[in-house]
Amino acid sequence: MVKVQGNYVFAKPVKEVWESLQSAEVLSNCIPGCENLSQNGESSYDVEIRVNIAAVTGKYTGTVTITDASYPDTYTMTVKGKGSGGSIVASGVLTFSQDEIGTKVAVEGEVQASGMIARVGQRILGGAAKLLMNQFFQCLKEKLDG
Repeated sequence: MVKVQGNYVFAKPVKEVWESLQSAEVLSNCIPGCENLSQNGESSYDVEIRVNIAAVTGKYTGTVTITDASYPDTYTMTVKGKGSGGSIVASGVLTFSQDEIGTKVAVEGEVQASGMIARVGQRILGGAAKLLMNQFFQCLKEKLDG
């Protein structure tokens, strides 16, 4: 298991950031390598992702689920995927806070892998997870802050 964390600031109110992070359009555009995303429930999506990072490279199919939502403070986002190299489960708690600059989103989570990814890529998994998370939030920032 690998721990990941990050802090991201947006020049928008909490409500706008919260809603963007739960928008199918924003998720499909900002999840790195997302080839398809379709809503399968109120807070759940089916997803196909192509990742091109060392031992994690491959096409993964799975789900993105939002749980434990307590607007406007926090929720948990879980991504589960399976591919030729094994499976990945990533779960993160997103905590939202408002200040004079805008909205801060703090993320704390973990990534677990099994199969080939776990055997060969455990050392790079943390770096890959952090890279993908930063790409996602940079995309979101560009969409929100323009």
